[in-house]
Amino acid sequence: MNKVLFLMLFLCISHISMGQDMKEGFNHLENGAYDKAKVFFQNILQEYPDNRTAKLCYGRAIGLLGESKKAVAIFTELKTMYPDDYEIKLNYAESLLWDKNFNAAETYYERIVKEKPNSFAAVLGYANTLSNLKKYPSALETVNKALEIQVGNNNALVSRKYIRLGYAFTLSQNKEYDKALTLLDQNLEDFPDDKDTLLNKANIYLVINQYADAEEMYYKTAKNRKDSIISLQGLSLVAHKMHKEKKALDLAKESLKKAKTLESDNEILLSSYERYVQALFWNRKFKDAKTSIDELKNKYPGNSKLSSLQATYGMYTSDFGMSLDQYSTILDSDKSSFDGNLGIANAYRASGLDMKAYEFAFKTLSYYPKQSDAEKLISDLKISHTPFVENKTAFTFDNGDNEAISTSFNTEIPLSTKLKIKGSYSFRSTENTRTNIKAESQEASIGLDYKFSGKISLKTSLGLNNSNAETDSYSGIIAEVTLSTKPFKLQSLDIGYKREFQNFNADLIDREIVMNNYSINYNLGTNFNLGWYTQAIYTSQSDDNSRNLLFTSLYYNVLNRPVLKVGLNYQYISFKNQVPTIYFSPSSFNLVEIFAEILNNQNNDWFYSLSAALGRQFVEEDPASTTFRAEGKIGHHFSKRFTANFYGKYSNIASATAAGFEFTEIGFRLKWYFLKKPIFNKKIEKLRL
Repeated sequence: MNKVLFLMLFLCISHISMGQDMKEGFNHLENGAYDKAKVFFQNILQEYPDNRTAKLCYGRAIGLLGESKKAVAIFTELKTMYPDDYEIKLNYAESLLWDKNFNAAETYYERIVKEKPNSFAAVLGYANTLSNLKKYPSALETVNKALEIQVGNNNALVSRKYIRLGYAFTLSQNKEYDKALTLLDQNLEDFPDDKDTLLNKANIYLVINQYADAEEMYYKTAKNRKDSIISLQGLSLVAHKMHKEKKALDLAKESLKKAKTLESDNEILLSSYERYVQALFWNRKFKDAKTSIDELKNKYPGNSKLSSLQATYGMYTSDFGMSLDQYSTILDSDKSSFDGNLGIANAYRASGLDMKAYEFAFKTLSYYPKQSDAEKLISDLKISHTPFVENKTAFTFDNGDNEAISTSFNTEIPLSTKLKIKGSYSFRSTENTRTNIKAESQEASIGLDYKFSGKISLKTSLGLNNSNAETDSYSGIIAEVTLSTKPFKLQSLDIGYKREFQNFNADLIDREIVMNNYSINYNLGTNFNLGWYTQAIYTSQSDDNSRNLLFTSLYYNVLNRPVLKVGLNYQYISFKNQVPTIYFSPSSFNLVEIFAEILNNQNNDWFYSLSAALGRQFVEEDPASTTFRAEGKIGHHFSKRFTANFYGKYSNIASATAAGFEFTEIGFRLKWYFLKKPIFNKKIEKLRL
């Protein structure tokens, strides 16, 4: 809005009539005491109802107090009574701005600017109107004309500052960051170290990952105690973006400590508490975060920011039901809330309710066009529902002179967020270079996966195996069915059946061994980085043998970036019948090992992982022996639709062939999303508002 109080005073004084002394009322208006001005001029009008000056000043007073419709009515009446009075036209135009009737204001300002092109008040009011309509290029051009009329006028300079801020924000939303930064730098020429401008520059630097520049902006804003608190909050966020979580928490603590000295300023105190709790989340100090949230709820009951913090707590601790409830509460009071709409979209995605996630991500964009986080969420959702084909090709060899070349193709074609069809084909050629025994096997299958809810899904496949060995050729059915559940928070339980043919080497392929595997997998996570995974498999075989297998792993997440996991594994295997001349089938096998795994795949073009385990294995009554296994891969995301990686692994753990076994595999994987968007993309886009 333009600030032309000086003009109003001139107008009022120029219209003094009938000898009334209105100096007191003018002073009230000049000092911003609009309530007193309203009463003063209301009293004048009771005695002199036709006093034009009193009416004009009364209209300004109530308009500036927020009674915009009454003000418009008063100036409409005055405009009718005095159609050629330009000052009344100016006040009428400004009353349209107070009433947020920007389209009508634009039309009217166009007319009065044509009438008097050199009227500073008219040109400045027109610029502010265009700014409110987000017509920033025209607004900037118009405010510059106002500054040509009155060079250096502070009101016009302030208007230009806010026009540039609005224009820069729009440009940054359109990812035109250089243009936005240029506008903000022009602001700093008019108002060196302007806090609003510096904070806007900092936000852009955060978006484009120029964290050192963002830090510089936040440091520059710290001109007084209150601004230094805001600066510390921003610096804490920058530290988080740079994955320096401990530093982020220290800065948030310092911000909160300073804010507590300004307890009368509830807004700055609450924002400091908010950043402090967020920093606790980043450092996985969930118990401390919950305590702080509970204390704040008692201090600031019903505050939507606390609902947002509680919802975030639910997201970090996998209590997605609570997050959905809290985000719904926020949206009940403010349907356009950014935190509410994007937050509930993420909560629905985490809960496995992808269509609801799409719906609220699109709602976020309807209120905040081109918002990058919402656009990224939609992009990530769509790529997860886009058909792909994946190839794995490998060469393996072991110390038993077995060599194999294998290749496999897998494809998934989602038909909806709940249902997808999948297919696979694999070919394996194996040879023992000492005995010259060769064999080949091929498998092809098709399957359906269906998600009943975010907590229950079913995976199925049915196919055919065809094998050609030294003395036999045969075909047989392969199948798999798995029921996946999430019975409780941070827990998963899978129950499955798989029918397969043994195809590790040529000799085993030749024996046509069918394996029926019945499995249970259970994983328990915690909010303090500890996890426990257990797998139990009972296998009945077509050669009248059976196997029991138990694998359990207790692990601890040491780091999140890159992911570093360490732990302890235990494995137990026993066979009903011992047939050591055919395959490794001990009456008891025990393995204990320690392991470490590092993984870096955090939105980088390059990614890698490396794991290694060292242990001891005990085969029946034989002396214990040392085991070692390692696996590593390195890959590259060439685009969102195409990824490739090379991998290699080694193990000397006893396996299907024998104790004293050493096995090596090297290969590569390719993954290509062969469509650009989901098959049901039209259904998704219908959710766009």
